[in-house]
Amino acid sequence: MAVVLPPPALALEGDSALLQGLDKVTARISSITAPLNEAVRFGTLEIIVHRCTKRPPEETPESAALLEIHDVKPGEVRVLLFRGWMFASSPALSALEHPVYDVWVKDCLNSSSSEANGPR
Repeated sequence: MAVVLPPPALALEGDSALLQGLDKVTARISSITAPLNEAVRFGTLEIIVHRCTKRPPEETPESAALLEIHDVKPGEVRVLLFRGWMFASSPALSALEHPVYDVWVKDCLNSSSSEANGPR
């Protein structure tokens, strides 16, 4: 007897990412909504989200974002700190290494759906 499984559902593409940032000095956590391919600032960090995907609702929850993070300080050269995928379910798997800031992915948002009005 053969078991036929349905094909896996395709990942849903978001048009922005919901990130959280921690300022380790003040212990403040901030929610950051970052549209695709637009630079957003968090402290001295400049964050660009190139892609954001999430699994469909019928699968195990997971969101992932392809990020580029630079440290931009006045009068200094812009420094690339991180380029790669971050995963909401495993933030330590691929993390930003910075003495003052932590950034992690919470969700992928899509302005054409009700998800864009979700938690911030």
